[in-house]
Amino acid sequence: MHWKPRPLVGELHSITRENIGLKTKFAKILKNFGKKRILIIGDLILDHYIWGLVERISPEAPVPVVDVKKEDYNLGGASNVAANIVSLGGKATVVGVRGDDFFGELLESLLKRRGIDTSGVFIGKRPTTVKTRVIAHNQQVVRFDREERRTVSDRVFKEIASFLLERRDDWDGIIISDYKKGMVSQRLMKYILKEFKSNGAFVAVDPKVGHFSLYKGVSIITPNLKEAAQGSGVEITDEQSLIAAGQKLIKRLNCDSVLITRGEEGMSLFEDGQVIHIPTFAQSVYDVTGAGDTVIATVTLAYSAGASLKDAALIANHAAGIVVAKLGTATATVEEITKSMRGEL
Repeated sequence: MHWKPRPLVGELHSITRENIGLKTKFAKILKNFGKKRILIIGDLILDHYIWGLVERISPEAPVPVVDVKKEDYNLGGASNVAANIVSLGGKATVVGVRGDDFFGELLESLLKRRGIDTSGVFIGKRPTTVKTRVIAHNQQVVRFDREERRTVSDRVFKEIASFLLERRDDWDGIIISDYKKGMVSQRLMKYILKEFKSNGAFVAVDPKVGHFSLYKGVSIITPNLKEAAQGSGVEITDEQSLIAAGQKLIKRLNCDSVLITRGEEGMSLFEDGQVIHIPTFAQSVYDVTGAGDTVIATVTLAYSAGASLKDAALIANHAAGIVVAKLGTATATVEEITKSMRGEL
């Protein structure tokens, strides 16, 4: 197949009063967000932030001494994808495993506080995954992780499979959020493809390097440039190599489409033999943490709400531009997306 690049220049960079058709179309899609239910399966992560100041070096070792001013906990990984769904007005059910520990209880409490359905959260014989970031003067000093990367146990997998089967008709779209912490496996993906994708479900995957072979047959994957290069085996240096990488991913994985996120250069959507380049709408970039979670959440919710994949990617591009302008793991709202589309941010 010969792939035709088609640049998307300015179609939705600003929605003006004169652009009534686009405004009405996207307003309807955004309004439908509140009617959609999305299932998120993946690695549940608790993000721990320690904020402080550095004014001296330790006399014990040549390391900075952080004077802690505050600390907080946020939802990360698949949990943050679910948080993005509810922030956009949708309904989210998260499926994964947590530890029987303080952090696991805190994680589940934060999920419930955000209005996320936690009936698919199971307790395993493993610690809850926690990423702790120490930040001084708005710069990350160090990060340390508590985690277990082993594949979830047979018992937990059977509990999850039973839960999914029992509620198979409850969701309008499915997101696989893979952080390579043991939840996403070949066994799980085969189950999702058999029980859901084969019955017409939209299955989106936020991929992880090393797991690309697991994603064969899904609806869409959303790698960043580095992941796309490593997953395809093509070094991406220009538009030609970008197209080659996207084409190779679709052929290798036999998936319906690929959306490559390209940071400050926007996104590129590969679908039906065409490549659509979407410029970034970010006004400023402070922190890219969780931007991939926002993209896949928005694409899936928008597509489920009636958008084409192109329009879903456009909306997701605005959402991503919003969250990278915020420090830490962040989410976007429909109101913010609407303002971004109007050029008001």
